[in-house]
Amino acid sequence: MMRTPSLATLRSAAGSPPAAPIPLRARIRPVLSLRRLRLGSGLVLFAYILTHLTNHALGNVSLDAMEDGLSVASALWLNPPGLALLYGALLIHLLLGLQALYAARYFRWRPGEAVQMVSGLLIPPLLISHVTATRIAFATEGLDKGYAQELYAFWVAAPHQGALQAAMLVLAWIHGCSGLYFWLRLKPAFGRAAPWLLAMAVLVPVLALLGFVQGGRAILALAQDPAWRAVALRPVHVGLPDQVARLAAIRDGMLTTYAGLVAAVIAARGVRTLAEIQRGTIRLSYPDGRVVRVPRGTSVLEASRRNRIPHASVCGGRGRCSTCRIRVLDGSDRTAPAGRAERAVLERIAAGPGVRLACQFRPESDLAVVPLFPLPPRVRQADLLDRAQSGEERFIVAMFVDLRGSTRLAEERLPYDTVFIINRFLGAVGDAVREAGGSTNQFLGDGLLALFGLESDPEPAARDALRAVDLIAEHVATLNALLAVDLEHTLRYGIGVHAGLAIVGEMGDATDARFTALGDTVNVASRLQGLTKVLGCIAVVSEAVYRAAKTASTAIREIPVEGRSEPVRVSTLGVL
Repeated sequence: MMRTPSLATLRSAAGSPPAAPIPLRARIRPVLSLRRLRLGSGLVLFAYILTHLTNHALGNVSLDAMEDGLSVASALWLNPPGLALLYGALLIHLLLGLQALYAARYFRWRPGEAVQMVSGLLIPPLLISHVTATRIAFATEGLDKGYAQELYAFWVAAPHQGALQAAMLVLAWIHGCSGLYFWLRLKPAFGRAAPWLLAMAVLVPVLALLGFVQGGRAILALAQDPAWRAVALRPVHVGLPDQVARLAAIRDGMLTTYAGLVAAVIAARGVRTLAEIQRGTIRLSYPDGRVVRVPRGTSVLEASRRNRIPHASVCGGRGRCSTCRIRVLDGSDRTAPAGRAERAVLERIAAGPGVRLACQFRPESDLAVVPLFPLPPRVRQADLLDRAQSGEERFIVAMFVDLRGSTRLAEERLPYDTVFIINRFLGAVGDAVREAGGSTNQFLGDGLLALFGLESDPEPAARDALRAVDLIAEHVATLNALLAVDLEHTLRYGIGVHAGLAIVGEMGDATDARFTALGDTVNVASRLQGLTKVLGCIAVVSEAVYRAAKTASTAIREIPVEGRSEPVRVSTLGVL
């Protein structure tokens, strides 16, 4: 058995051909989009809230510690760049929240989405009072307020304001954490980081509220001293009656403006509904025979949710995955072209003709659609989406390994002897895969499917897969030496390796679901393994694997692959 040279390609040899460049289209991503603006502004606000809550938590130490922490936070945020970043993010996030309220056509959200929307709408009124009493009071009236004055107002002068302040902190934190969850849950490392993130999500607000309480109790004790009140409650800190009145007018004006914006959005929704009624409805036909009527311009995913038709959507309809994809059948020639966000996802998965994202596609005429990842009707979509294993689209390297001549092996031996040999072969291959950093996913008779990249980035995953090719050769060679007395012929095998996007998660019905991977990447890897017989080699590795590993590939050539309209660029390793 010859050792395959795949590992050697990981070292840059003089005169070796350079790795094929990644196409320009694959490297270009939209610089700016509503989703990126919402994410960026949300991260800035979350960082500010985290700073604020950490400062509150210092109340568990002392009032002086809170004041010292406030000095650090002020130096971080109350400089011109920091203020511009903070208030710019606040304005952008507020406007995008109103835009999301307008864009949501049907209020049938999952609990997490409802919490995010409701908390986002409630935070501004609570925040306006706090900002007016602190930042605006300093900017317009020159009032210098610290923790002593704020805690006195919340715990002595107006305790109900303290309750509202605590509610605002909790709401803001919940809103930020829910946004982070929807962003991070599709990331490869989220499963490992989830317990730590959950611990932080619970501990930070609890410690902040405890510090808030401890600081308030300390102020209650100090407020009994007239001398302390005379110093801490001077007009330079709390303001004169006319200054307080002006700040109240500013606060009321901001609240009225916000209420007007919300009312304007609701009114705009009403105008849109009337316009849709006048424009009429369209019919959407589903594969099971159901036909639904929805207003023109409704997305296919919204139509499915409105009519309780199970429809996969791991990212919640945000255009961040392709699990809601559909194939448009009757009427595809009358559809509008995909927008930028939808087109980017479709190009990334190399979608075929007629494939659209249900969350982004808003048909204007009657259509027949087929969801490509349908859910069983008896399984609630919310239940499936709340499971970590519900399925996610991510980059993997798929490897198929198949034992050659197993039929002849079975003819020459007793059944149990054949099973013993095949199990030893699968064990040797499985050990090599795990040693290289991959995982065995499915055992398919006398072969197996191995996956790389379930818990790592594309580059190390591809390098691990190339290393596994060599390790499999070593392990099977050792096994052949051990079985040389009993075997007339050495065990031979074929390997197919391909890299790309696939859906990984639990597949199956509610009784018997198993973790696996599905998609074109897995199919191509299986086809490449089958081609090792035709090409007379041990392994066929696609160029996509070398490109992901950022290493040069050897003797690249194009070969036709069953089920694909275009040939696949591959490298063959080893000689049978």
